[in-house]
Amino acid sequence: MITNIPAVWLLIGGFFLLIILRVPSAFAMALACVITTLYLGLPLATVAQNMVAGMNSFVLLTIPFFIITGEIMSAGGISDRLIDFANALVGRFRGGLAMVNVLACMFFGGITGSSAADASSIGSIMIPMMRKKGYEDDFSTSVTMAGSVQGVLVPPSHNMIIFSVAAGGLSVGRLFLSGIVPGVVLMIALMVFSYALAVVRKYPAGEPISLRNGLKAFKESILALLTVVIIMVGIISGVFTATESGAIAAIYAFIITFFVYRNIPMREIFPILRRTLKTLSIIMILIGSSAAFGWLMSYLQLPTVVAEAVLRISHNRYMVLLIVDAILLPMSMVLDGAPLILLCTPVLLPLMTQVGVDPVQFGVIMMLNLGIGLLTPPVGATMFVGCALSGISMEKLTKALLPFYAVLVVILLVITFVPALSMFLPNKIMPIIP
Repeated sequence: MITNIPAVWLLIGGFFLLIILRVPSAFAMALACVITTLYLGLPLATVAQNMVAGMNSFVLLTIPFFIITGEIMSAGGISDRLIDFANALVGRFRGGLAMVNVLACMFFGGITGSSAADASSIGSIMIPMMRKKGYEDDFSTSVTMAGSVQGVLVPPSHNMIIFSVAAGGLSVGRLFLSGIVPGVVLMIALMVFSYALAVVRKYPAGEPISLRNGLKAFKESILALLTVVIIMVGIISGVFTATESGAIAAIYAFIITFFVYRNIPMREIFPILRRTLKTLSIIMILIGSSAAFGWLMSYLQLPTVVAEAVLRISHNRYMVLLIVDAILLPMSMVLDGAPLILLCTPVLLPLMTQVGVDPVQFGVIMMLNLGIGLLTPPVGATMFVGCALSGISMEKLTKALLPFYAVLVVILLVITFVPALSMFLPNKIMPIIP
């Protein structure tokens, strides 16, 4: 049981109060930790020690490598080639551009590992293209935003790496594998739904692509698509670790962007490095602050209390999973992805393992919840990208996204209640040896 109720209110309530006051998440966590530590009479050095310990993880070296890989390939015009290849595959069908959009988001998400990067790179090309072909702006934007959610599921998802650290060092390879099938299921669901809407709204069909042009598009995109293959094959085969795979992917992206495709001059590497450092600094201070926050939650026995409270409602695994979704989904609407992972994992993971849910499956469930949250007001980062790209209001985009929310929630429930979708590839390719 909690031994100090006021301290819990100071920690949790203080954090959310600071968030409401628009204090950045990392600083809100750090300030809440300092206030609570002072109240408990603990030395302030405890906060600093836990922040440093949280950032002192070899696995975290993977993040800057994957970020710079995505930045290089995004700046290098890789999205154009991926869109051409997707168009060659599905562009001929009615509503083909919507399906091209979803498929291109899957391809590009497998390079950047980021929903916002996916939406901005693919959306900047596809939204104007769809507008010219007679698609409404709100539909073009909403299908781009929904498709970008695949970026948080498929490797090399940055959030999966953060979850690995928050969960105590889960295998990054198994986590990456666990997101592939759910990502494909989500892609198929969004493509089928887009086709159905296209038929109802009488959107145009695209022009068939000849075999010759299709092979040309594949040839142009294959080098970019090999990035995720290099990452996954290297990790699965044991040739190199997740961190080493990130470094190799970054070098590979640098070579094909600046020496093979050559769409941008070498001087562009400096803005790319600057954006990478900016993103990395945000992530690292979040990880440090959340480590101290998580230590205080454990000190106050909060995970135990939450688990006991949920289990008093039901011991049924499926009911507990539904309750966890009901907790995560609203929280994803008010917290960004990294803070959500770092705050909720230490609290909910013990509960999941207690009812027999594999931590890897829980990671996929959390990823899709936060992916949906990225599309919702008031703090959905990907939604802001969509509004900026299309020029439509958040209110209008939210209304256009309503049917896509329904699709995403249905897939979330399927992934939640059918563990084989998440666990088949990890158990088949990287089984845990007793």
